[in-house]
Amino acid sequence: MAISLKQAQIDTFAETGFLVVEGMLDKADVEAARSRFEPLFAGEFETGLRPDEWNWRADASPADHTRQICNAWKSDLTLRRIVTREDIGQACAELRGWPGARINQDNVIWKPPGARALGFHQDDSYQDWILPNEMMTCWIALDDTRANQGTIEYVPGSHVWPLSDPIERFHAPEDPAVELRAAARNAGHEDFETLAIEVPAGSCVLHHGRTWHGSRNNHGPAPRRALVAHCMSSEARFHPRNVSPIYSRYKRQGSEEMDESFFPILWRQDGYRTSWL
Repeated sequence: MAISLKQAQIDTFAETGFLVVEGMLDKADVEAARSRFEPLFAGEFETGLRPDEWNWRADASPADHTRQICNAWKSDLTLRRIVTREDIGQACAELRGWPGARINQDNVIWKPPGARALGFHQDDSYQDWILPNEMMTCWIALDDTRANQGTIEYVPGSHVWPLSDPIERFHAPEDPAVELRAAARNAGHEDFETLAIEVPAGSCVLHHGRTWHGSRNNHGPAPRRALVAHCMSSEARFHPRNVSPIYSRYKRQGSEEMDESFFPILWRQDGYRTSWL
């Protein structure tokens, strides 16, 4: 089902910094996406290209760490078809007031039973290599989510807090909320609450780049898998000085313009969309 925002949903997002949309993927798409996880983490890349980040490997990584790959869309055609959907781009652009949206990166997240937390953070903290340094995210559940299974959690209203620095430890921190508590104190919201998202597989959550979010340990008997599309403005450019050690490798010499080969445009108000998607 295509994402089609109503005014009430836009209002909810403006208040809380995130929006739940159920039924974004049908059962066939959910199953197709799930089927790609094991090959990807085993190093079987359909296009022959490695993803930009491959953060968990069976022969080298702790078994209790959450598994993550970034920019699997470059490696896998099934996941590319999902994370580059036009309606994702349109929803992200409309909610952040952009003229359009292009993909910044994707995440493939696999949290098996016993896997540890991912630290609470703001996505925009990691975007100083682009201008404007803003992100908008579509987080897609590929399993029914439960609070005790390490589902994503949000702090309602935290998108209006000041932008914090990147957190000290993203993967498997002892205390996933340590930086969150400090940010809440700084923003004058020590009485904040977190909301664990419990939704059926195929649902998505759209969240603002400054909304604090993270996930705790998976204490349940089943895996928690998710596919994430991070978008930025269609007008985003490389920062003239700040460098991402991974993504600035796609910057052309003498230009701050983004190449659609690596950052394709999903949707734009004038009807434009990168032709090869």
